[in-house]
Amino acid sequence: MNEVEELLKLDPKDLPALKPLILDDLHQKALKNLYLELGRGPVLCLLSPSFAVLSPASDARIHELVSHREPLLAHLKDLLIQSLAAYSALLEVNSYSIEQNNYLLLARVGDKDSGGGRFEINYYTHSPQEIQTRYEDKIYIGRDFTDLFNFKRKYFGVRELIASLQDQSGKLAERADEKLKKPADYASYFKEIRESVTELNAEALAILEPLPPVLDLAKLTAQDLIDINAQYRTINHFLIELHDEVGDFEALLRAKMEKAFVRYVTKYQKDVTNLISYFNIKINGSLGQSIGHLAHKG
Repeated sequence: MNEVEELLKLDPKDLPALKPLILDDLHQKALKNLYLELGRGPVLCLLSPSFAVLSPASDARIHELVSHREPLLAHLKDLLIQSLAAYSALLEVNSYSIEQNNYLLLARVGDKDSGGGRFEINYYTHSPQEIQTRYEDKIYIGRDFTDLFNFKRKYFGVRELIASLQDQSGKLAERADEKLKKPADYASYFKEIRESVTELNAEALAILEPLPPVLDLAKLTAQDLIDINAQYRTINHFLIELHDEVGDFEALLRAKMEKAFVRYVTKYQKDVTNLISYFNIKINGSLGQSIGHLAHKG
């Protein structure tokens, strides 16, 4: 993809202003040390937190982006960190690795629908001293989605995150023929994962459909919140089942020394784990706090 060109089409003045959001120290430090990685045709352009071009050699379009679209890039960075703070637990559950790397966070931005507004972000951390010399040693943290024109996410963004798990499971199967020594030996595992994530997606859609897309706590009773919390918890239970199946597959691949393929399963397992953490910390966690607050007031 060519995210450099997509971003050059945008005018920062056309983007909705971000509402002020108080960030904790982890998110503040990640924002200060956030690197951006943008596609420029077949290559990836790495920008430092101050938008210096670290690789590859800057061409005219990259130079135009960093020289004349700095407010846009700054807006994008603010949006990414605010999205992580509101709609994920990626930084919280990976805080140790991030802190060990002096809070360096690398965001690889991928155009999601070729319209220049929605992006899929892969996040990594890396040693600041070796990010250019040993770039391949970066540590995968997880993925998220960002919409430049719509910050608020319906159903806490759960539908998009689960759809991503289903999409990524298909990509795993596609890589199998190329990366596995004997793909047929693992057919049953691919079948179980495919069936599990398909059931997860179907059940999640059915559960979410009757729920309010965006919760207005002022209009919901304690019982409403209890019921909604239980429904989201049910979705999380399906995620835990998928997590166990993927974990069994990963363990087998490591035992069979399938080094060329197991890293893709490990990355997929990371995405499932991150979503479970998001439920536990941000969705069911915050709903539980709201229930307790209403009960206390009563």
